[in-house]
Amino acid sequence: MATALDKFRYDAAQAARVSWFFGQKLLAARLAKPMPLPEEFKNRPMPDRQRILGDLRKLLAQDWRNIEAGLYAAPEEWRGNPLEGLTRAVDFFADLGAVDARRHGDKRQRRLDAPQAARYPAYYRQHFHFQSDGYLSAASAERYDYQVEVLFGGGASAMRRQALVPLREALLEIKGGARSARLVDLACGTGLFLAEVKRNYPRLAVTGIDLSAPYLAVAKRRLAAWSRVSLAEANVETLPLADSSVDIVTCVYLFHELPRRAREAVGAEIRRVLKPGGRLIFVDSLQTGDEPDYDAMLDWFPVAFHEPYYASYLREDLGRLFGADLHQVSGTTAYFSKVLSYRRDFV
Repeated sequence: MATALDKFRYDAAQAARVSWFFGQKLLAARLAKPMPLPEEFKNRPMPDRQRILGDLRKLLAQDWRNIEAGLYAAPEEWRGNPLEGLTRAVDFFADLGAVDARRHGDKRQRRLDAPQAARYPAYYRQHFHFQSDGYLSAASAERYDYQVEVLFGGGASAMRRQALVPLREALLEIKGGARSARLVDLACGTGLFLAEVKRNYPRLAVTGIDLSAPYLAVAKRRLAAWSRVSLAEANVETLPLADSSVDIVTCVYLFHELPRRAREAVGAEIRRVLKPGGRLIFVDSLQTGDEPDYDAMLDWFPVAFHEPYYASYLREDLGRLFGADLHQVSGTTAYFSKVLSYRRDFV
């Protein structure tokens, strides 16, 4: 049971994280060359800093309630090495000039033309978020998680943790629980979400699948302490998995980075590999109408951060995408994200 001291530690750690990352978010915005606001946005209100911070506080309050209720373990982020955090901050700001140059440069510079990129799908050969090397270098893999935390002002980890609530519900439905279940995480990246899963369910067999070898290398290092972990370099449009072989599929911040054709292919693969009664746990950006006050900001995001497929994702019908045999059983919003759970029909 969580104690008052546990609550104090959590609050202190999260306050420090938000101060650290949100402060750097503001500094990065100040250092960057401003993006001209297109005419169509000038009369559309966007949430101000006070509103965004208020919603971040709501997310952290929900995060603590989940921890207090025993739905998942308290995070260990506060135990990190301060020197490592400083080193990553220096690296982040050192790369900021290159990011800003791509933002304001020729649009052709947003595509990856390096020889090693040729073997990847055309839609993947992008400087997503204007980041250096896209997803195809060790430097990018080391920098990525820090970039995301700055982008969300210290709220990214807490948003991901909300997926642990429907995960717990799914495991409670499986005979034998975590010991007998199999989870596959699509586009696992550096393994940050899988690390949270294994912290909470060390006996759960997990597989992470991603296209990026450098990101998988970071995931391998991050998950090295746990058994029953496998990682595979593969395209999630054609999963290297047998039909009806997986109890739980998790998909965290993937679909907004896929064109519609690829989303449909991945949706079909999820349906194929899930066992009858199996669960899909989906975490991604809010969509248009989920939080109407954020709609203008969501429309502006792909312009400001080079998300080439984000605009079509905002209006994607997820129910259609996942098909008639996957039914939504829960859904909630979490700051800039939505967390949905689907069950595959038994017949």
